[in-house]
Amino acid sequence: MKKRTNNTRTLIEIINEKDIKELLTVDQKKSVLEALTIMAKHKIGALIVMNGSKMVGVISERDYAREIILEGKSSKETTVEEIMTKKVLTLSAKDKFEKGLQIMTDKRIRHMPVIDGGKVIGMVSQGDLVKEMINYQKELIAELQVFAYERAW
Repeated sequence: MKKRTNNTRTLIEIINEKDIKELLTVDQKKSVLEALTIMAKHKIGALIVMNGSKMVGVISERDYAREIILEGKSSKETTVEEIMTKKVLTLSAKDKFEKGLQIMTDKRIRHMPVIDGGKVIGMVSQGDLVKEMINYQKELIAELQVFAYERAW
């Protein structure tokens, strides 16, 4: 565990430590099957959807379940832009993990793109942020135990 000295980490710090270093995206004109293939290959639940260099949405496993499976559509013939989430909430690279976790919980979102200087730099999942919260709480407890022990002497 990294020493935090009671400061919570920013989203850019979390993104920089992720196993996947590349920005995973899919073009809006690609088939849903192509998007699912990328997600399966990298074992992730969502992708940023691009139109050239511009983010235009997010496609997730939820979108697939709701718009393809339940509607009886073909993932080979349906394009990403037909089922993607177009109204995408984003976070700033400088935001603390608690802000992302709060928004995701309140809005029932599992993945959010992170923006730095107007550019998409990555995506965080609810799982990423819950893991960060657990690590932060473990470290805080350890620090409090040391403090309590020192005060007892």
